[in-house]
Amino acid sequence: METIIGLVALICAIWVIYDVWAKGKMGAGSKILWTIFALLFSIITAIVYYFVKKK
Repeated sequence: METIIGLVALICAIWVIYDVWAKGKMGAGSKILWTIFALLFSIITAIVYYFVKKK
């Protein structure tokens, strides 16, 4: 079960980081902040990012 949660967390972090750096139209400071949050709180950050930035 922990392996599945870890895999989902990794996928969420990679998705947020990719979307921020490849498609994000924001400043460098915001990109760095989203990246740090994605690495620390991957699943929660992905949910928040989806609702805040992907309107």
